Amino acid sequence: MRSKVVFLDRDGVLNSTRVESGKSFAPTHYKDFHLFEETLPATVALKKAGFLLVVVTNQPDVGNGITDCSEVKKMNEHLIEVLPIDKVKVCFHSQTDDCHCRKPRPGLLLETIKEYNIDPHRSFMIGDRWSDVQAGNAVNCSTIFLERGYSDHEEFSADYVCRNLTEAARFILNLN
Repeated sequence: MRSKVVFLDRDGVLNSTRVESGKSFAPTHYKDFHLFEETLPATVALKKAGFLLVVVTNQPDVGNGITDCSEVKKMNEHLIEVLPIDKVKVCFHSQTDDCHCRKPRPGLLLETIKEYNIDPHRSFMIGDRWSDVQAGNAVNCSTIFLERGYSDHEEFSADYVCRNLTEAARFILNLN
């Protein structure tokens, strides 16, 4: 049987962000990287239910010269150390680069599907931005949008809307 995965955006889903005027900003230094309280129990519950957990994250601040790549790597290493995460896949390109891996394009998800023989129809994408939902829709997995109250939305259609990762994990576990 093919594997099932929960794709997780990083900033705003697993860890807190700085929000100014309705816009979310990723932490630029490891010292500012703080997981939400619900992150560990929610990911443990999903892992125990048999899901692979793969973080798929855009980190354009590296491509834009705002954040050093080593800071992002420290943050991602922390995720793998303290959470039951199987893989972290990162797009370091800026918003103007025409890459296949930057969400809303599904490159990071497609790589994972191929690498782990994933059944997208049994899988989920959880994100706090329209680009996360569009990437998940592009690979035909169920999408869960975490409503964080940001003002920078574009048109998108998520399968489900939740307030936080705990609610999203409960929803997934009730379906499986």
